[in-house]
Amino acid sequence: MVKTEREFAADIVRVGKLVFNKGWVAANDGNISIRLDDERIMCTPTGVSKGMMRVDDIIIVDYDGIKFSGRMERTSEIKMHLKIYELRDDVCSVVHAHPPVATGFAAAGRPLNTALLPEVIIGLGCVPLASYGLPGTDALTEPMLPLIPQYDALLLGNHGAVSYGADVMQAYFRMETVEHFARINFVAEMLGGARALPRLEVDKLFESRGRYGVASRSVQQPGCPVSAEDTDGAGHGGAIGDNGIYVTRDELIQLLEEAIRAKGG
Repeated sequence: MVKTEREFAADIVRVGKLVFNKGWVAANDGNISIRLDDERIMCTPTGVSKGMMRVDDIIIVDYDGIKFSGRMERTSEIKMHLKIYELRDDVCSVVHAHPPVATGFAAAGRPLNTALLPEVIIGLGCVPLASYGLPGTDALTEPMLPLIPQYDALLLGNHGAVSYGADVMQAYFRMETVEHFARINFVAEMLGGARALPRLEVDKLFESRGRYGVASRSVQQPGCPVSAEDTDGAGHGGAIGDNGIYVTRDELIQLLEEAIRAKGG
């Protein structure tokens, strides 16, 4: 049964409330869209909290981003949505938000690419990082272009995350997975280091997608996901060839104390 436009708009409002209630957006952050057909895209308005939208606030635009109908103005980041729809004919919805932990990884310049959780490997493969670009401009979408066809969710440098899927709930659930993965990754690192799965186990998980009924375009790429063989031997899952410096908790405390003393002196 095909949904009416009002039902699609109600879906966007529902997902807007979900991302707001989870704390993935603040003030007027974030945007959501649904591909209606080959000529029209439904999207959130600009300048409105995603937790306070009403069905009548939702906008319809064409594939040039020009408003087709609606009493408000469309999201200022519609170009990102349009580019995803252009490059992925299997995608019918896009969700962009700023989930705090995932956005923390993005702000630190770190992808979520360590092979830690079977569910993430099966569902998303990994979540790469697109370099920063000015929101609402072509500079935002340019770094995303090689990643969009190969992955179903991306971190956006110093900006947030975007996920997409066959419908708005799948796009939302993928965002939920991204933030859940980020939280677990962060906790694992605080406990001494995230321990990546061996490459053999990663291979098995990718091969098991059919058995679990998971359809995804993401495939294994060098460094995405990072398996145990690709880490530095201590379980750190940065990019291959990562030159990061790692310290223990005690070493970090000592460094901080020395910095405080130096500043006080």
